[in-house]
Amino acid sequence: MLRWIFLSGTHLAMLGIGFALGVYLLPILTAPPSLDKGMLTQTAKSALYKTEFKRDLRGSDFLHWGEGKVSLTDKKIVHEGKLAPGPDYKVYLSKTFVEDEAEFMKIKSEAKQIGDVKTFDGFLVTIPEGINVADYSTVIVWCEAFGEFITAAKYK
Repeated sequence: MLRWIFLSGTHLAMLGIGFALGVYLLPILTAPPSLDKGMLTQTAKSALYKTEFKRDLRGSDFLHWGEGKVSLTDKKIVHEGKLAPGPDYKVYLSKTFVEDEAEFMKIKSEAKQIGDVKTFDGFLVTIPEGINVADYSTVIVWCEAFGEFITAAKYK
């Protein structure tokens, strides 16, 4: 009986570890190829605003972080850097700087969702018509599937 309980426990633990690894690795395995760094740099040259994602934000940890340069034109958001891989990342613009989940949840209804992030080694997101980046001050990357704060940067 004790052996059965031990084996059940170890098998359930391995199932849990396998599931967690699958959730973490699936976005990496299914991500499209990284964008051309020259194209990102070229697009960033016409930026109206520049800022930087930093790893040391209060809501960032070893699985949820971003780093690198962020540039905003009137039509694009360019990230030249790295993000921790994960599923269902979204880019938001906000009028308020936030640095963790609780702060973002307070302003999420006021923040403007801009687009999806599919690559983790730099991204380029098109800003929808009618959104003026000058009306906002902060770029936020959020994991919609798990409600996790990834990173944010204030640009003005």
